[in-house]
Amino acid sequence: MSKWSTRQIATAAIIAALYTVMSLLSSIFGLTYGPIQCRFSEALTVLPFFLPEAVPGLFVGCLVTNLMSTVGPLDIIFGSMATLLAALWTAKMPNKFLATLPPVICNAVIIGAMIAWYEGGFSAQFPALFAYNALTVGIGEAIACCVLGLLLLEVMPRIPALRGRLAVR
Repeated sequence: MSKWSTRQIATAAIIAALYTVMSLLSSIFGLTYGPIQCRFSEALTVLPFFLPEAVPGLFVGCLVTNLMSTVGPLDIIFGSMATLLAALWTAKMPNKFLATLPPVICNAVIIGAMIAWYEGGFSAQFPALFAYNALTVGIGEAIACCVLGLLLLEVMPRIPALRGRLAVR
């Protein structure tokens, strides 16, 4: 593992703080937790495409956000792991359009299953609950990542202060 600069550590911390604040903003509108969610902060999950330091920043930001979840330990563990997995996968994507997909897929599957289990356990209802929750979480995630996240990926390289810092592909 390579040594990180103070700038990279500070960038990760800023991303963690932004993720948390943006999630809290989403919660004002009731969009942060539950089966129908569209966290504005999830747009940031595309950042590992350009910034490797975004991976720990997103994980910490999601972890802090999920400490306030109504689902409790399940969301703290599985929600944070879904974001970590998505961030690691996003960092490996070959282009910015594909970079928006890992967060959508990871959250639809992992969070959809978590909410379905939370609502009904592994009962006969689980497949229907999973399908519904995966769909609603996936739609919210697609709005955040494929619309807002892609916009972020388009604008970031145009910002003069960021040009030299982004791993442009």
